[in-house]
Amino acid sequence: MSNTVSATPTARFTKEQRLLTPAAFREVFDAPERKLHQSHLMAFVRANTEEKPRVGMAITKRKVPTAVARNLIKRQIREQFRTKAFNIENKDIVFIVKKSIKDIDKKELKNQINNIFKKIENK
Repeated sequence: MSNTVSATPTARFTKEQRLLTPAAFREVFDAPERKLHQSHLMAFVRANTEEKPRVGMAITKRKVPTAVARNLIKRQIREQFRTKAFNIENKDIVFIVKKSIKDIDKKELKNQINNIFKKIENK
C-alpha cells in the first residue's frame, strides 16, 4: 500500500468555514456583491480575503418561531455548504429567511438552498 494523500477534498464543516463575529456579518450585509433570492430564503454573497468560503446564518425568531424549525434550516444549510464548499470560490455567504417556512416541506427547503448554491457556483 502506498502512503499517497487522496486528491479528493475532505467534506468537513470546520470553524474556519463559519462567520463568527458581528463585524464579519456586518461586512457582508453592508456591501454584498450579490443578493440571491428564493421564495423563502435569501443569501448575501461577498468576496473575502480568506482562502476558503465561509457561511453564516441570520435566522430570526420572528420569521421562524420554533427552535426546532430554526435548527432544521441551519442543519440543511450547513449540510449543503459542507458538500459544495470545495466548488465555491473565496466567498462569505449569509443566509436569511424572507418569510415563514411553515408552508414548505424539507424537500422544498433543500431545493431552495441548493438553487442558491448553484447560482453561487455558476457565477
